[in-house]
Amino acid sequence: MTFVAPPGYQPIYGPRIPYLGPIYGGLREGTSIYLQGSIPEDITRFFVNLLCGESESSDIALHFNPRFDGWDKVVFNTCQNGSWESEEKIRSMPFCKGQSFEMVIMVTSQGYQIKVNGNDFHTFQHRVPVERVCAMQIAGDVSIQTINVIGGGYPGDMGGGMGPVPYANMIPGGMFPKRTIIIRGMVPYGADKISINFVVSRSRDIAFHMNPRVREGIVVRNSMIGGNWGLEDRELSLNPFMEGHRRNELLCGLVDGFDGLWVSCVCAPQMSIRCGNQRFKVFVNGQHLFDFFHRLQSFSEIDMLEIDGDVQISYIHF
Repeated sequence: MTFVAPPGYQPIYGPRIPYLGPIYGGLREGTSIYLQGSIPEDITRFFVNLLCGESESSDIALHFNPRFDGWDKVVFNTCQNGSWESEEKIRSMPFCKGQSFEMVIMVTSQGYQIKVNGNDFHTFQHRVPVERVCAMQIAGDVSIQTINVIGGGYPGDMGGGMGPVPYANMIPGGMFPKRTIIIRGMVPYGADKISINFVVSRSRDIAFHMNPRVREGIVVRNSMIGGNWGLEDRELSLNPFMEGHRRNELLCGLVDGFDGLWVSCVCAPQMSIRCGNQRFKVFVNGQHLFDFFHRLQSFSEIDMLEIDGDVQISYIHF
């Protein structure tokens, strides 16, 4: 059984290169494009284009082009009406031959801010209105594991940088069907435990407690109602959080259009949790992992999100 997230929130895993595909919903200030991939030893060059149409002949709002040619550099440019504009050459190379990488393209009011492996690299100022961008193209000597487009500057966003934990904030308007929440962060190497709670602030009941215990290789599920913890659910057919990864990229969300909650770990397992009328249904890499039946009569009472443990929060969207 395959779980498909709604357009605009569905990560793309293992795309074939060359790749050309739409960016559902387009781009706006606050949007981030996350790419995880690897560079071969014999690399010459590769590029990432943000296109104003879904064909190779479309205008290019951003051309990002690392070149390993003896004078290693990254070239930025724009192409309009079939004509290339003036190049910006950054004579520094953030990628290493034969190694994996994580790259983020963040849309700001000034331009496209590029980060590679967590480090600021360059901001390419807008030459084409960002609202025109509707597709992405990737080609050359590169392997891509994950493409994910998230955000968009809506109320409730946590901006760039790492947010502190423990984190606790009200969910504006509370929970209701088709409510969407996105959480993104880093689970560092050597992490022990993480806690994600959906809470009823009035009573302090925890309607759904998800507790990945990385070192133990288990994910505990529970609820706390009336000050009392219920029986733990621990049984799993596979382990979605595995010790030994340098870090996992954590992406969680309540998905618009699916009446529920989904969670995706971008760098290792891909996990989704769907909340139905009777239960949460949890999937990893498209495979059903477990069900967690509701123990609180109405999840519409949930109005607070709490996160704690060995995780750095980089993005939250209500």
